[in-house]
Order: sequence, then C-alpha cells, then structure tokens
Amino acid sequence: TGAVAGDRPPKLLVVPHAGYVYSGDVAALAYAPLARWRGRIRRVVLLGPVHRVAVRGVAAPSVDAFETPLGRVPLDRAALDSLRDLPQVVWSDPAHAHEHSLEVQLPCLQTVLDDGFTLVPLAVGQAGPQQVGQVLERLWGGDETLVVISSDLSHYLPDAQARARDQATVQRILHFATDLR
Repeated sequence: TGAVAGDRPPKLLVVPHAGYVYSGDVAALAYAPLARWRGRIRRVVLLGPVHRVAVRGVAAPSVDAFETPLGRVPLDRAALDSLRDLPQVVWSDPAHAHEHSLEVQLPCLQTVLDDGFTLVPLAVGQAGPQQVGQVLERLWGGDETLVVISSDLSHYLPDAQARARDQATVQRILHFATDLR
C-alpha cells in the first residue's frame, strides 16, 4: 500500500484476507485513503481465490446482495449479467457461501464507502491470467469502479522471509507481471 496522489481514485487495490487479527492493520492502510472518494466509487469488483469449493474458472453468485453485521451490500446484477457469455464464468452460490477471501473485505468497504456502492464478487478458481483479464476488461469501467484483489500473498513464512517475498511480489505487480498466482 502507499499514499494515493491526485484527484482520481485508485483503480486497483491488492488487500490481504488472512483475517483481521493477522492482516487487518495492512487492510486498513489499503482502504483508508478511499474515504476521500466515497461519493465517486460506486462499484467494487472484488476478486478472491476459492478455498473450500473447487471452481473451474471464475464463479459469480446468483443472489441480489451479500450481508454482513454492518448491513446489506447490493450486487450489481447488470455487471454480473454482462459476463454470462464468457465460458470461464460459472454461476455458483456454494463457491461464495463460506468464502472468507471475499467476505473479510466487505466490512472494510462498508466502513470506508458507506452504503454508496454495489458489489461484483467473483470467486476465482482454476483460471488463467487471460481468462481473468477478459472478465476484468468487461468490468473495468471508469473512476466509478474500483477493483479489489483479495490475496494471501505469503503464508506461514518467518516475518523477514514474508516481507521479502511480499516486496518482490509488489515489484512484479508494479512491473505488470502476468504470471502471478
């Protein structure tokens, strides 16, 4: 994460989902600058890896909203429907039912953006960079759309190794590496 400059909201955030006790402070640093654009960011495209249900491709839900203790988050049904002709997009409510990589991001978004956004939640399973890229291309939009990638980054490494690996990953992202997993 880092300072966001200029008058335009960020287009993409990479935020950890290890759980608030483990990575909540890092997530807070990523989300806090968004408050400045509370009225401009109207849609959040949220992608996270599946952990409990096998998915071939990218899974979209069929429901109209997700709910947290902070309230309901309406889904952007028109945006989701725009993906129906893509063969890598499957419709799977079970893939979303207990997926923490997506759900842990919602209270943070609700806190920073209030009720002023809709959500496009996508659980990513076995999907290549081109498949995910094609989905993102459909949903990219303008300044009203924020893309959030929920990531594990490094897991179960000693702190120094985790920091080094995460920094290397950040550099690869900044240099547009296309083979990140």
